[in-house]
Amino acid sequence: MRIYFWLVLSLLCTSLITAQEFTRQDSLRGSITPEREWWDLTYYNLDITVEPDRKFISGSTTVGYTVLSPYQVLQIDLQSPLMIERVEQDGQELKFSSEGSAYFIKLKKRQKKGAKEKLKVQYSGHPQEAKRAPWDGGFSWKKDSKGKHFVATSCQGLGASVWWPNKDHMYDEVERMDMRITCPADLIGVGNGRLTKVEDNGSTKSYYWQVKNPINNYGVNVNIGDYVNFGETYEGENGLLDIDYYVLRENEEKAKAQFSQTSMMMRAFEYWFGPYPFYEDSFKIVEVPYLGMEHQSSITYGNKYVNGYMGRDLSNSGWGLLFDYIIIHEAGHEWFANNITYKDIADMWIHESFTMYSEVLYLDYHFGTKAGDEYVQGVRRSIQNDRPLIGPYNVNKRGSGDMYRKGANMLHTLRQLLEDDELFRSILGGLNKDFYHQTVTSKQIEDYISLKTKIDLTAFFNQYLRSTMIPTLEIKVGEDSLTYRYTDIVEDFDMPVRIFVDGKTHWLFPKEEFKTNEFPLGETLEFDPNFYIQVVEVD
Repeated sequence: MRIYFWLVLSLLCTSLITAQEFTRQDSLRGSITPEREWWDLTYYNLDITVEPDRKFISGSTTVGYTVLSPYQVLQIDLQSPLMIERVEQDGQELKFSSEGSAYFIKLKKRQKKGAKEKLKVQYSGHPQEAKRAPWDGGFSWKKDSKGKHFVATSCQGLGASVWWPNKDHMYDEVERMDMRITCPADLIGVGNGRLTKVEDNGSTKSYYWQVKNPINNYGVNVNIGDYVNFGETYEGENGLLDIDYYVLRENEEKAKAQFSQTSMMMRAFEYWFGPYPFYEDSFKIVEVPYLGMEHQSSITYGNKYVNGYMGRDLSNSGWGLLFDYIIIHEAGHEWFANNITYKDIADMWIHESFTMYSEVLYLDYHFGTKAGDEYVQGVRRSIQNDRPLIGPYNVNKRGSGDMYRKGANMLHTLRQLLEDDELFRSILGGLNKDFYHQTVTSKQIEDYISLKTKIDLTAFFNQYLRSTMIPTLEIKVGEDSLTYRYTDIVEDFDMPVRIFVDGKTHWLFPKEEFKTNEFPLGETLEFDPNFYIQVVEVD
């Protein structure tokens, strides 16, 4: 009874803390509300005018959708200080109310199941300015060394509604999108997809961009600067891929040298993950005044044209200086984030764990397995184990930042359990093929990998995704025996571990109870460092 009492009290306290931590706005932003679930997003036409001198934007979003079930109130999101000014459908102005960033539009026209509808949302204002892009998000209003405006958007986590009105939840991706970016005539406005037309308005120019593939909200971006454009054609798995670069005029020569890594990246990632997912929309890298971001078909770059992470090797292994972190990492997101997208940001590990591991696979492909192994082992020193990798659902809350380094080490550990790398590669490619252009949950990804490996990985994923414990292998070394067991593990965790005795491979199958293997230990005993565990010798 006493144990039961404390369990109930603990659960009650947890509930109270959770209730205090999250607000009504968190739920409106992070959940599939009744005003969202009845319609399926099909199309956006974003028409935006950017006035850098005033730090002001204005424009409209035309939203196309299919009615899934009859309902007469539709939720569109836009964050303060921006404001929706007018909404219309079939030429009729509609009434709306707002609750924080959520706008509830009252539709006059009867919404019939299966009907294809659209509405237009007009808005304007001074958008939130990013203080530390891309981590906080909003507009970055900067200038280049010549004093010309240098403008960009970023919004992961915070939400695309920080700068344009949309259905701001990741579960529902638009099928296609058009963009018109109007900016001062001496600058170039760059969006996602392909440039289809440029319109000269005198003091301004309008740049028309078209996206033919599904795209997530935070993958949409606007970049404006005194850009020069150059490009190349890559012979890829699905044919010829157009690659474009938009960089500041002053950095053209540096960019031409540094961006030679793009074809190396594409070759490695198409090998591991399958064809680049957006051939119809091309691929481009756009220089921005912040570090970088994985905007779909238009990754942004601000790594100062040096290798590593702003010139640093995150692994301290030396291998991290053989590639430009932003080119490799952000391009890896084209497969894991843009092709396969989380439904809820709580499952953000799907984006960041696989993408950080893409750095390992890039090294493996071009420089050998040793390079990849030492790189991923080297980044472990930054793992905090402060919170689980999976966050709370339905409140727009991500898990621990460990989703990068710990997540990559989890995948590296999983790779060791498989018969060969061909199986691992088939899983990576299979994920991108079977979940092509889809939004997914962690459970879908976990179940898929268990199915393809023919291993029940339930406890494995619970350990690394939902727990902060590092599996600890306690060992006792005898003259002709090794006794061992696991501690700090979740229920049913029994991952095998590879060891080397005088260079010869042996497998241990630890559980919670001590087990003993009797065999000559030889001169050397080494536990394979590719497994993310702790090994502790006990008396």
